[in-house]
Order: sequence, then C-alpha cells, then structure tokens
Amino acid sequence: MKISSRDQREAAAIRDTPESWDVVATSTHFEGYVIDVVTDTVRMPRDETADRDYIRHPGSVGVLALDPEGRVLLIRQYRHPARRLLWELPAGIRDVEGEPLVDGAARELAEEAGYRAATWHTLVDLLTSPGCSDERIRIFLARDLEKIPDEENSFEHRHEEIDMLVEWVPLDDAVRGVVGGKIHNSAAVAGILAAYAAAADGFAGLRPADAPEE
Repeated sequence: MKISSRDQREAAAIRDTPESWDVVATSTHFEGYVIDVVTDTVRMPRDETADRDYIRHPGSVGVLALDPEGRVLLIRQYRHPARRLLWELPAGIRDVEGEPLVDGAARELAEEAGYRAATWHTLVDLLTSPGCSDERIRIFLARDLEKIPDEENSFEHRHEEIDMLVEWVPLDDAVRGVVGGKIHNSAAVAGILAAYAAAADGFAGLRPADAPEE
C-alpha cells in the first residue's frame, strides 16, 4: 500500500506532548525503598477537582539484546505481585543519580545476563502504566555481544535473581509468544515488537543511544 505525503504528515503529528494540570494538594501515604504512593488533588476542566492516586517511581531501563542469528536474550524471573515466573528483558531501576541511561542498561545486561555489547541504540520508550504510575522505561537495542568471562563478573545474584534462567530465543518465536499470550511483561512485549518492526529497515530508523527522552 502506497502512503501519501499527506498521510505521512498526519502520522507525524500524532505524538505525546508534555502537559501538567494544576495540583492543589498532595498527600503521601507510603514511602518505600523504590516507590512512593501519593494522592494528588488535580484541578479538572470546568474548575472541578478530583483525587488521583498513583505510584511515584524513579524510572527504569531495559535491554533487548540481539545476536547475529536474530535471537533475543530473555531471562525468567519470579514476580510476586503477579504470582508468575515471567520471561523478561534484562532491566533495572534508575538508581544511580546522573548516570547516562545507556550506561545503566549496560550494567543491567552485565549483571543479570553476563553479556556486554559494542553497539547500542534507543529502541523504544514507554510509560508502563500511566493511569496509576509515573514510571517510564527506556529500552535499548544491544548488538555485537560478548560473553563476560566469569572471572571478570563479580556480581552476586540475590533473592529472585538466584538461579534465574537465561535463554536465547529467535525473534520470530518471541513475537509469536507475545501475540499468543505467552509473554506478559510490558517491557518485554514492547521491546520484542519494536525490534521486530525496526528490523524491517535493518534498524536504520532507530535513535542513537543518547537520544533525549521526550
């Protein structure tokens, strides 16, 4: 199907934009190690106000690691709120102040999967659950991978990460797992589908690893 110049212009106009409605009051119900739970009283149209409960989150990074055979690196981790073992991408919170996002992603790839990558691109940005959380996650595409020798990797897995499975899955199979309802983690779903779409032009359309977040 041929796409007209008008269609292309209209598609380019569809983008999320920053917006902040007035908050007339805020109360914090819980302060945790990673998240806080708050209620904002927000001024709505027609000068009404409404309470909105949500989770404050520092944000996350994730890695879609792709090898030369077109396989995606997936890890399996227990997630207690979901009561499931989920297939996921290597990922973690943004817990180092001032650290470039790609450096945090590289650290997660090394710690959780034991790999380093020479080529990085920004793959996709998403808000994981914007109706109840301000968490945002940037997922990177990592290629030209190298296994880190055991003697160079001193990271100690703890808690849910102990005995965590690491599997290389063909990208086509991962996509079938997503559309077949077998893979549920939001970052994994977004990363897998974004990588599948971006592969159509050989990843030429991807943003650089240091692209700003909009």
